[in-house]
Amino acid sequence: MKNYLPTPAAGLIHGLNDALFPADAGLNANPVGVICAANESRFASTFYSEPLTAYTVGWHDPENLDAVLEDLFPSVPVNRRFEFKAANNAESFLSETDDVRAIGATFKRIEYTGTSVNQKTFNKGLTIRVDHDDEVGDAWRETNVQLLMQRLLRNDLRRGLAILDAAAANTAKTWSSGTPNPDKDVRDMLRQGTDVSGVRGNLVVFGEAAYDLRLDAYEAQNTPYAGRAASMTQEQLAQKYQVDLVRNIKARYQSSTTAKTAVVPSVVYSYLALKGVTKDDPTNVKRFVTPARGGKFGVYVVEHEKFTDISVEMYSNLVITSPLGIRKLTAT
Repeated sequence: MKNYLPTPAAGLIHGLNDALFPADAGLNANPVGVICAANESRFASTFYSEPLTAYTVGWHDPENLDAVLEDLFPSVPVNRRFEFKAANNAESFLSETDDVRAIGATFKRIEYTGTSVNQKTFNKGLTIRVDHDDEVGDAWRETNVQLLMQRLLRNDLRRGLAILDAAAANTAKTWSSGTPNPDKDVRDMLRQGTDVSGVRGNLVVFGEAAYDLRLDAYEAQNTPYAGRAASMTQEQLAQKYQVDLVRNIKARYQSSTTAKTAVVPSVVYSYLALKGVTKDDPTNVKRFVTPARGGKFGVYVVEHEKFTDISVEMYSNLVITSPLGIRKLTAT
């Protein structure tokens, strides 16, 4: 079972599975310590581990990837196969002057249209083989389950950012000591997105490098305002930008055997992604999820004489439900 990426994310991070996760060679054939994309046979009900699945429910993510993913791409619970309405954005802003009812007449009838889209959540899973000679302590199973969950969440975070980047309208900016007000560029980006979609984005997402460039530009200026701007918290920036949340993403992933790469490059995104919405609400992006064995994750264990295979699965699908108003600022 491969962990396929929906278009257009597939083109942007092509080979995520094959490059990072070798194909599952099957029972008794995988090397020890290598995480691989799990075959369907790993998830037979006979291998299901109820105690380890219960562990995932109360698990606290030390990297906070689960919270970051939920902030950037709020989850919407759905069945495996589902249908949602891709709303006609223009209809949300129509207005008329003939809404007065004449005596004996009915009110003017209006109609909202929308395209029905059929989708499904993808079954994503990873497997690790643990040699019994390498077991350390009593919680080695839980430790490896945690490792696999973090990998699955990091993969979904990269997928979401990839499809967001593909849908965003880009503007290049230079932030340096000669840039008196980088925050104006961010507010301009938000306003331009609002002019297109009609609804101001509620999220501003910084890559770590772009956030540092913003600070560098203010710290290079010897003015009282620049000092205040440089010391603003992300909560204060959210108030300044008139959005719900500002996030500085500092997460890395192993892009090669010798290098780590920032999940978000030197860019700033603005878009609309509200929490607690239904599958038909007209936000820019949603992360559709289906429970795995009743929770976010399902865990399966295959015991052998000298090693144990541990597999973790989840169901999700990140979808750009409306590209209107998604903006990106590339800062150099």
